[in-house]
Amino acid sequence: MLLRLAEERATGALLRDHGTLYLSEGRIVHAESPTAPGVDVLLMAGGRLPRTGWQEAVDKAGARREVARFLVDSGRVGGGEMEICHLGALFDAAFFALAPGSGPTRFRYGVAHWFGTVRPVSAAAVERETLRRRELLDSVWPYASVDTAPVTAREPAPGQSVPRRQRDVLALADGTKSPAAIAWALGRPAFHILLDIRRLAAAGLVDTPQDPLPPPESTGAVPAWVATLSGDPDIALLRRLRDALEATL
Repeated sequence: MLLRLAEERATGALLRDHGTLYLSEGRIVHAESPTAPGVDVLLMAGGRLPRTGWQEAVDKAGARREVARFLVDSGRVGGGEMEICHLGALFDAAFFALAPGSGPTRFRYGVAHWFGTVRPVSAAAVERETLRRRELLDSVWPYASVDTAPVTAREPAPGQSVPRRQRDVLALADGTKSPAAIAWALGRPAFHILLDIRRLAAAGLVDTPQDPLPPPESTGAVPAWVATLSGDPDIALLRRLRDALEATL
């Protein structure tokens, strides 16, 4: 439907259960999702824009649908900074809005977002990036259950190092917060948080929940290749193997 609307050069809002895409003459100009922090959160989290500055822009330019232009023209945000931040938020929200199984799709012609246009993106480009991100997540750790379940941290193995940005995620992984909640708390794109969590799960540093769907029939036998592991195994590797086996049994 998105590609058809692009071919029609349609203007309006494409609504799905997990987000909305705004089109202008067939190109995507804005996207939002309850899962993904918006432009305001990304700008304020970095300290670049105070909350009062954002509210002023909405109050003075929201009715004209020129919030982005107001922020740039007033000097609160640089033009290049706005473009980068907005594109990041757009692709982030589009990833969730276009997720498989995201419910029925509806389109409201003529609807425009109050933020305004920064840099339109083709529907084909958004679709390609969305597919690339799904493939990237699965290549890191092919268990989508970690994307929505509360994140529970594990103790690192002796000598196991963790990058700073992933340590920030682990600090909030208290078993109650979802990846989306962590993204909002840190003011980072939600997809980046998913990627960090999948990497942490692959390293054995967060739990991988059991798939709620009935598992396929299995004999419960341990794969033969496990026997070829070294006698001095890496702890993180063993954790990954354990998670993989538990997820299939």
